[in-house]
Amino acid sequence: MAKVNGKVFDIKLLSKLMDYSNPYRLTYYFVLLSAILLSVFSTLSPYLLKIVIDDYITPKDYDGLVFFSLLMLLSLILEVVFQFIFIYYANWLGQMIVKDLRVELFQKLIRFKMAYYDTSAVGRLVTRSVSDIETIASIFSQGLFMIIADLLKMGIVVGVMLFVNWKLSLIVFSVLPVILYATRVFQKSMKKAFEDVRKQVADLNTFVQERISGMKIVQLFNREIIEQKTFMGINEKHKKAWLKTVWFNSIFFPVAEISTSVTIGLLVWYGGLNVIAGGSISLGTIFLFIQLSQMLFRPLRQIADKFNTLQMGMVAANRVFAILETESQIEDKGTFTAQTMAGKIDLEQLHFSYIKGEEVLKGIDLQVLPGETVAIVGATGAGKSTIINLLSRFYEFDSGDIKIDGTSIRNYALSDLRMHVAVVLQDVFLFADTVYNNITLYNPKISLEQVQKAAKEIGVHEFINSLPGGYQYNVKERGVMLSAGQRQLIAFLRAFLSKPTILVLDEATSSVDSYSEELIQTATETITKGKTSLIIAHRLATIQNADRIVVMDQGLIVEIGTHKELLNKKNGYYQKLHQVQFSEVES
Repeated sequence: MAKVNGKVFDIKLLSKLMDYSNPYRLTYYFVLLSAILLSVFSTLSPYLLKIVIDDYITPKDYDGLVFFSLLMLLSLILEVVFQFIFIYYANWLGQMIVKDLRVELFQKLIRFKMAYYDTSAVGRLVTRSVSDIETIASIFSQGLFMIIADLLKMGIVVGVMLFVNWKLSLIVFSVLPVILYATRVFQKSMKKAFEDVRKQVADLNTFVQERISGMKIVQLFNREIIEQKTFMGINEKHKKAWLKTVWFNSIFFPVAEISTSVTIGLLVWYGGLNVIAGGSISLGTIFLFIQLSQMLFRPLRQIADKFNTLQMGMVAANRVFAILETESQIEDKGTFTAQTMAGKIDLEQLHFSYIKGEEVLKGIDLQVLPGETVAIVGATGAGKSTIINLLSRFYEFDSGDIKIDGTSIRNYALSDLRMHVAVVLQDVFLFADTVYNNITLYNPKISLEQVQKAAKEIGVHEFINSLPGGYQYNVKERGVMLSAGQRQLIAFLRAFLSKPTILVLDEATSSVDSYSEELIQTATETITKGKTSLIIAHRLATIQNADRIVVMDQGLIVEIGTHKELLNKKNGYYQKLHQVQFSEVES
């Protein structure tokens, strides 16, 4: 949670936000100019009314009355025109800034290390990217520029008051400290309250998103009532956070309203007595001051309300900038590119830990020759998948090196490296779109004919054609309309179409039915042909034909050899794994 610093708002943060208006400087100055002119014309109308009352209505001058009435009409029309310009372009500017900010935030998110997502709740990131960004837009549409316009109006009002009658001005100014003090207390209280509101919104989003995503688990384990109670607790906190802001509003606005009424009463009392006594204060002046006092106090009340909006926007901006200023990207300083690769992989004294001090890989040495198929087996947590994560540079290794064709992967341009490495994961992620778009990942260079040809080559065309709509079948969110095996086949075709030099299959045949496994085996044989392949598997039956099998245990390589060699190794780790998995068949 962003820390409340106690300031009304952070000037430094506002300055960073205003930097995003630089490409729209002309519009920015145009909005400011329209704010100034709006303030002038809104103050001009009451002053013209004073002149009409004192100089034309009281002396009964018809011609002058008509002329000044037309002037007042013109002033009102210009006020309306500049109000339209001000409101429209302030909103336009806000939307342009948040559009740029949203793009920058998304670009940042898609380049973070996987480690960042390991410790960040998806719901919170969604809140930052969507609702927090929208809240920032309100800084420009309803907050900052509106406050500037109100302050300008108040400045002009004060100037006119002092110019016309300083005694009546003092009456108005005597009530100002009460409203100013109440406004300042209100602003400080609201800042803390809105911090709490944004936190509760993020917590609510996170909870709802996770439960909807994991609804199968919620229902499978009869957790509906428990989750409902937990949700009610979070929702209650959210309600209390909002009610706190309502409480502050309920106190402030009546105080401001009473202050305005007291001021008008004092003006009528003092000014009326002066008029009756034949003093220097005219009837028009009293009307002018009543209007100007309302124009002075109303913006103060509105500023407090708009300050709420500004503060919510600032809190949201603080959260968004916290992500933008997070340094969690994989360093992409490599310049080496390769049109073609042989596919030789060297792991040299590779050390890695997800958590500092808890090594997952403890000095791995392994060489994979071009075109060779190497299987990696071992118990859960042995470090098999970690090697894959490091090869694709999802994480940075602590020490040692990984080389492809003799060049460290850190020296490759990241996009070039990943272009040559294709990975088929155990948990296949599909977007809520068509089969075709999930295979091509929206690459316009890959035609439907190419996809169909590749599907036929690896033996999955018939399966895809059997779906309603074939390649245009929408698999819905995360591919829920397909079985685990069918999702795997889509992933195989996706990897095959990318024409990689190095292919990685991570538990690609686990948790699938026998029919899908047969198709996957056929696809595996096709797509691994002529490619350097790393196959990670628990099921030893799927990797018996690998050129070599690497056995891992607790972050170390304990055995390397062919299936036959490792089976013949007395009391070997692989032999024990094999006996456990096939004991029922052999018996």
